[in-house]
Amino acid sequence: MELQHPQFPRITMNPAVCTGKPCIRGIRFPVATLLGYLAGGMSHDELLQEFPFLEKEDIFASLAFAAISMDEQYLPLQRIAA
Repeated sequence: MELQHPQFPRITMNPAVCTGKPCIRGIRFPVATLLGYLAGGMSHDELLQEFPFLEKEDIFASLAFAAISMDEQYLPLQRIAA
């Protein structure tokens, strides 16, 4: 059973695909993987060249989905000793 985010139709989740992690358009390509490549310094153009099944809109949808997801969660932080 594939689920689709109402605000981000390019983001899908299916318990049978990548253990239910948010993926791009039902493809076995998790949003977290795409974000990891961007965080590692890969440009949008490099991503699209390396993974031809991706579309520019997939990148923007992933970034927006991550931004909304982070707004809904709180990460535990620790004080840094000065």
